[in-house]
Amino acid sequence: MYVTTFLGYMRFGGRFSLQIVQRRNLSGADTINALRPFYFAVHPDFFGQHPREREVNENSLKRLNGYLENLQKPGARSPKPTNLTFYVRDTKERTDSNDSLQASGLHFPGFRTVSFTLQSKDVLSTVLDVLKSCSLSVEHMQELQTRHTQSQQPGTSFYRPIKWDKTYYTFTGFRDPEQELEQAKRVDPTLSLWLRNNEQEATKKQNASVPRREELKRLKRELIQKLGLLDIRWQRKWGVAHKCCQLQSLSRLFTQSPEALHNLRGYVIVFTDQSGMNASGHVMLGTMDVHHQWTKFFERLPSYRRLFQQSDWLKERISNLLGEIQVIHIERLGPALPLEEHYNTLNTFHKRLMPKRLSLHPRSLQDLSMTLENDRSTPCLHEMGHFIIPTMCDTLLLQNFLQSQAQEARRRTRRKDQLEAEEENIISSCRQDLSLYSLSKEPSVSSSQMIPCCRRLMEEKSPQMQGLHLCVSHFYSVMQDGDLCIPWDWKG
Repeated sequence: MYVTTFLGYMRFGGRFSLQIVQRRNLSGADTINALRPFYFAVHPDFFGQHPREREVNENSLKRLNGYLENLQKPGARSPKPTNLTFYVRDTKERTDSNDSLQASGLHFPGFRTVSFTLQSKDVLSTVLDVLKSCSLSVEHMQELQTRHTQSQQPGTSFYRPIKWDKTYYTFTGFRDPEQELEQAKRVDPTLSLWLRNNEQEATKKQNASVPRREELKRLKRELIQKLGLLDIRWQRKWGVAHKCCQLQSLSRLFTQSPEALHNLRGYVIVFTDQSGMNASGHVMLGTMDVHHQWTKFFERLPSYRRLFQQSDWLKERISNLLGEIQVIHIERLGPALPLEEHYNTLNTFHKRLMPKRLSLHPRSLQDLSMTLENDRSTPCLHEMGHFIIPTMCDTLLLQNFLQSQAQEARRRTRRKDQLEAEEENIISSCRQDLSLYSLSKEPSVSSSQMIPCCRRLMEEKSPQMQGLHLCVSHFYSVMQDGDLCIPWDWKG
């Protein structure tokens, strides 16, 4: 399908002229190249010292990629408007457009926040909107615009992509994304060098945090016992002092109004950004809420419990209709999925299945699992073996897909179970072999990444890690309590 779109300025004969051209949807490779300056400005790996901002960017990038993926699929419905927030690394260049954007956003050292809504119906317009919203240059888009113009001219058998000379960046003042990416790669140190430069600081911070860590353990143990909780968790990697403050606040509320917390018995509490119940049935306590808001929420817990039971019933009904496949929910990075949204997704999918009589044999898929997603147009099989099914998926397509991919899903599930067992064993061996105080990983690090990382660590056997808290991630960092973060693919 061709779409008439205003493409801005096209370079011709050393001058720029305004043109309106016909263009196709950008390919996946073109989209990545066009967004390269944006990816470099918001990539989570550059926010190693700011865990909260890194999580926000990770979550927003996933939603952006899903939006673009939906636009690139032929015949897919137009995606719903999507609100995104990014923390954008500040550049040296300042323009009037930058100043106006900054006037409306929050400021932090080294980066700024940008919020915007995706509502374009084609990939090119979406890419331009993203770049402009983040006050990034769109000059490099002329290459793609020229390419699409030439590809549609009669008799044109090939095109020569425009590659901007380095003098272009010198003259215009724009940043060369390729050069900056190369510089970022060169900055990445070896593990041994980074440990030599940071082990002393990590040890100092860790020693200073010992009293706080002990206090955190005591508070958590006492509250679990007093309130009859199953566990207390945190969605983010807050510092130990921050976690202590949250538990102390909950403890004060129990002292002042013990009857208000009676409904918490038997639950898992998760400290996060908003109060409510998540799709897993855990109680979420917003860290910015005051005691009055917590108390009001605790009073509504019985209604949340009933909604969770109804969600479980819907999962059972869906499972019965789809060969006893298990409907699961996988917690992701970023904001937790509220129970209300999860229930609505299940209810919509169940209503879609009910009028159809699928010819799936009973219990033919009972050893498999699936998740539901609202922002996907076609079903797929995850590398870990579970199906990812769009809520509005065509039922005949769904049946054929499940039946044709069942054997491969079982193979991947067995492989996942093997990797997880191997990962658990090698983490234990690595922690003991290196005399680490603790060894953990970020949720975004897969088992297939963690296993070779631990093997290489045991081969390296650096004495500078002894007695420290080590976390495998995607970046180097010394956290405020002395935890060491290293990338899973660290250089030797």
